[in-house]
Amino acid sequence: MKISELDTFVSRGAEELGISLPPNASESFGIYFDLLERRGRYVNLTAITGLEDVARLHFLDSLALLTAAQFKGKRVIDIGSGAGFPGIPIKIAEPSVVLTLLDATGKRVEFLSELCAALNLDAICIHARAEDKAHEADMREKYDFAVSRAVAQLNLLCELCLPFVRVGGTFIAMKGAGSPDEIEEARGAISTLGADYPDLFDYRLPGTDISHRAVLIKKTSMSPEKYPRRFAKIKKEPL
Repeated sequence: MKISELDTFVSRGAEELGISLPPNASESFGIYFDLLERRGRYVNLTAITGLEDVARLHFLDSLALLTAAQFKGKRVIDIGSGAGFPGIPIKIAEPSVVLTLLDATGKRVEFLSELCAALNLDAICIHARAEDKAHEADMREKYDFAVSRAVAQLNLLCELCLPFVRVGGTFIAMKGAGSPDEIEEARGAISTLGADYPDLFDYRLPGTDISHRAVLIKKTSMSPEKYPRRFAKIKKEPL
């Protein structure tokens, strides 16, 4: 692997985004890419492969959230973390983040644990369903930020993610730029779960013509205790 080439994509892209990376970030992203490529042969981690695409569509897309909100010293939970996006790139760039990675697939959590060890990152990796963990006292409404890059509709994600967020904190959903109907459809869920109508942060991935959107939903009151419901119920009767 040409680590210098990867570093060029990531460092220049971060600079374009206005992000200053710590000195060890180049090595960390190189280890990340290498492990992602090797483990991806055996575990379904991501359909995106290749040095440039991973750098731009995964690493830089994740780092862009650092321009949407202030993460320094914050407690962050990445829900449905998969291969670690966006949580681990955020942690690499902002080591003060207190990070929890949550995923329902055991093999992915094994990958995340191996990755954190390889990167010497202090992060908690949890194999569980969000709708279960959100009802546990040590995780419910304990985080400054919940972030998710999952492909589920926003109204479903709100029910899964907002119960983790403390009052005054923010749920950030990563979406495509063209998502107004999805956001409008989530109005009921947002209100029911104790949050304000979202702010939208649009950004372009450096080196591409691709635009993405971060949907920032601020928690203003506690979520009713009955939420989240079982996922089958969430899908059948969305808020």
